[in-house]
Formats: sequence, C-alpha cells, structure tokens
Amino acid sequence: MTVEPEAAEAGRDFIRDIVQADLDSKRHSQIVTRFPPEPNGYLHIGHAKSIALNFGIAQEFSGRCNLRFDDTNPTREEQEYIDSIQADVKWLGYDWGTDLHYASDYFERLYDWAEGLIRAGLAYVDDQSQEEIRLKRGTLTEPGQNSPFRGRSVDENLDLFRRMKAGEFPNGARVLRAKIDMTSGNINLRDPVLYRILRATHPRTGDKWAIYPSYDYAHGQSDAIEGVTHSICTLEFEDHRPLYDWLLDKLPVPSKPHQYEFARLNLTYTLLSKRVLTELVRGGHVAGWDDPRMPTIAGLKRRGVPPAAVREFVKRIGVAKANSIVDVGMLEFCIREILNRTAQRRMAVLRPLKVVIENYPEGTSEELEAINHPDDPAAGTRKIAFGRELYIEQDDFMENPPKKFFRLSLGTEVRLRYAYFIKCHEVVKNAAGEVIELRCTYDPATKGGNAPDGRKVKATMHWLSAAQSVPAEIRVYNPLFAKSSPDAGNFAADLNPQSLEILKDARIEPDVAQSTSSDVMQFERQGYFVRDKDSTPTHPVFNRTIGLRDTFAKEVGKG
Repeated sequence: MTVEPEAAEAGRDFIRDIVQADLDSKRHSQIVTRFPPEPNGYLHIGHAKSIALNFGIAQEFSGRCNLRFDDTNPTREEQEYIDSIQADVKWLGYDWGTDLHYASDYFERLYDWAEGLIRAGLAYVDDQSQEEIRLKRGTLTEPGQNSPFRGRSVDENLDLFRRMKAGEFPNGARVLRAKIDMTSGNINLRDPVLYRILRATHPRTGDKWAIYPSYDYAHGQSDAIEGVTHSICTLEFEDHRPLYDWLLDKLPVPSKPHQYEFARLNLTYTLLSKRVLTELVRGGHVAGWDDPRMPTIAGLKRRGVPPAAVREFVKRIGVAKANSIVDVGMLEFCIREILNRTAQRRMAVLRPLKVVIENYPEGTSEELEAINHPDDPAAGTRKIAFGRELYIEQDDFMENPPKKFFRLSLGTEVRLRYAYFIKCHEVVKNAAGEVIELRCTYDPATKGGNAPDGRKVKATMHWLSAAQSVPAEIRVYNPLFAKSSPDAGNFAADLNPQSLEILKDARIEPDVAQSTSSDVMQFERQGYFVRDKDSTPTHPVFNRTIGLRDTFAKEVGKG
C-alpha cells in the first residue's frame, strides 16, 4: 500500500492519543521518551521518523527525551557512529540537553540483576553452541527443547557466570539464558540469551568486560533506569514486548515503562536495511555513508536536503500501526516545497554550447540586473555580465527541430533571461559533425527581455558570459535503485547505473564559485544545488539536491 500526502492527519496519531490519556488520568506526571540507536552505522531517514516522534512528543507534552546509545555489541560499534548520530539528531533540530546516556553506563547494575535472576532460579548458564541453541529453539509450529544444562543448580550457575565475567572461557563457549518456557507460542520467550562471552574492545569501557548483555536484556532495563514512560519501538519489536515485560516484572527495576509499537518507514526506490546500507559502503557501490545517493541523514545533508523538509515529510506521513510503503515522491515534494521558498536563484550552464553574438561590439561587456528570488523582493538583485561570447545549454538548441521545439534553432528568435532577444543564423561543427558553436545576432532594442514593437518569442533561456563565468563540476544524482521495490536479498542487481552523472565542464556565476555558503540555491531551469565538501576555491563542486520536477520515474517506469 502506498500512502498519499493527504492520507495522514498531521499532528495526531494513536501514540500521542495514548500519551494524552496517560497525562489526563494522572498515570504519569511527566512524559519521558528516548531515542535508542545502536552505534553500528549511520542513521537513515527511517530513524528520522523515530527521532521526530520521540523528541516531538517530549516537546509537545512538556516532557524530556533521552538520547541513549544501546552499545551492547562492541564488535560492530565505533566512535565514528556515535559522533555521527549525535550530529544527525542536532541537524534535524532536536536536542537532548543533559540527557545523553549509554547502555554501558548500566553494565554493573545489569550484571548484578542477572545474578539476581540466577539466585531466583530464573536464569542458567548454557554450554550449548549458538547453532545447537538455534536448532533446539523450535519453530512457529513446534515447541522448543529444554537445554541439557537447564537444571544446573543456583551455585553452579553463579560460579560459571562469574567465571564468564572473569574471562575464563573463549568466545561462544557459554551463554546466560533466562529460564522462561521452551514451549511458549512466542519464540522470544523460549529461554532467550541474556549474556554472551565476547572479547572485544568497547568504545567506552575498553577491555573491562568479557561478557555483554543482549539487546533484549539491556534495552528495557535501561528504559526503567532512566524513568522512560513510553518506550516507542517499530513493529518488529512487537513480539519482543512479552519478554520486555517479563524482565521488568522479575527484576528490581526503579520504574515500569510500557512499550508501544508503530510502523517503520518504507520508501519506494529505497532500502533502509542497515545490513544493505553497510554492504553498499563496504562494497564500494557508493562513496561512503554520506554519499548523496544514500538514504542516510548524512547523505541527505550532503545532498542539500533541508532538515525542515525531512521534518515536514515525517509529519505528513504520520504514525500508523500497520506497515505501508510511502512514495519517495512525497519526500521530494516536501524538499521542493521548502527550497522553492528559501533558495536564491542563480544561473548555471551544465552542458555548455558556445554562442557568438556577431553584432555585439568586440572587447566590450555590460552588467545586467537579475533578481535573486521572484517571490521575495527583500532578497534583492545582483549584477550579471553580458558580452559577445556566451554559453547556453546544449539541449536548448536543435539544428532540425520537431514542430513543438520552441527553443533556439536556425532562423528562430528566443529571449535570453534578463538580457536580449537573439537569433541564430549559422552553426559551426567539428570534424565529427558535432555542433560546437552558434553564430547569432541580438536586438539591442530588447534589453531587459522585452521588444518595444510588441513581438513575442516562445522561449526564454538561461545563459552565462563565456569570459566571466567560472568552470565547475556538477554532480547530478538520481535514485540509487532502478526499481520501485528493490530486492534487499540481491540489491546489487537493482542498482541504478544512472544514479550519478558527473559534469566536469559546467559553468556557474562567479559569485557562486567564490561563495563558501552551504545554502542550497536554484540554478534556474535546472534544479536545486548545494556546494559539496569536495569543493575548493579553484575547483567548485556542486551536488544536485533535486530537480525542478520528477523525471526519473517516467524514464525508468514504475518497475
């Protein structure tokens, strides 16, 4: 199912209704939410939905939202990811204040509580291998089998668990499991693993620990320690909720949070699996986590997507209980809507074709006035140079045009934006028969783009002075996948070979080249563009944020 823009009622959803009811009934005096990423990769736009939901609820209901890193697997976690996650949350416009936490802050308490479960006969050390545990866990239709080590005494389990902590055993030799019910219809309750032996250097605790808690064990207890009232997760954690509640009931936790599930974000032409994103980076399919083709927040930022557009997109799609697929066109609509209001206008020629105006005086030039934003007079104007030699877009000329081609061709007259009417009378070609130059004339009486005799033209084209424009590299990005529903299991087969086009001979206005601003601008008739981090004073590089209209879907079909 695809969600249309009008399908979601912005600002209201079932979770906010629950929060309001809890406040009205005095169940909670203050709302506490949390955003709990695992620092094993960069955040993507699906996380933006969760960030906006958790921080948004805290803001709307005068509560607080913690940023907590669930850092329980040091083999996959890096400080780079921790830093990037904090930067991404702030870029989206949210702030956790002093409420920055880590599951590793609670490792001592979690360990002590695990010993308490052993003493209560609710946990045991299992010597089976990971594969043996998996095979004996059963299926959705068949119950699991008890471990042969399930009957160990409390003393033996405590001794083995302490020796696991002391680092006496190799990785994978033993685990600590909860003793719940191997016949449960919910597989998550079939004696889940609480601790595993894992010798790896942790980004924060170093080599202090030889054992680490599982996500399921650490997550709910961290919520309880932090006083979280509403633990908001995506739907894949719905079957984990009984375990979440079981642990809270059996442990001496200081509070009892409740878990609520909502539908995760799924976008057309996009994969949000962290595994796939990691493989895209490691396999060299993209230029890193912040490649502008990536759906990561870092990628969106580098591409020039404004954070306000992401927030508006999340607001429009709403929060639902059932999974659905959102058309990426809705995100693009939000991006265009914001940028159309905020982006100043400039001119750039992406694929230059030289124009010589033969009746314009040689060795002279003039300055013309151009507006910076058609709907914002306060944005002012700027001066642009006009001279005998110009550049226009290659696509704006055809030697033998079809009937409905209204741009420049032999014998036709067009308007150059902010400048004059020009007419083409000669085409210059190279040895290969390619058009490399146009010979034209201009009408001096049409300065400013209007003819005093009232004659009309059917096209207005952008252009740049050949002498005063500056060379630049333009990177034109399209969707990373060519299919609307790419296959996560074989994602490489669905990659779009036209996801990136690099134009090395583009031309831009001098002030654009000289500026170091990170603001997005509209290159007139081309789209929205932003300076890339690879840009230098002598080699400007700009990324296309988005085109003025969607042409990609028409080109590749709705595959």
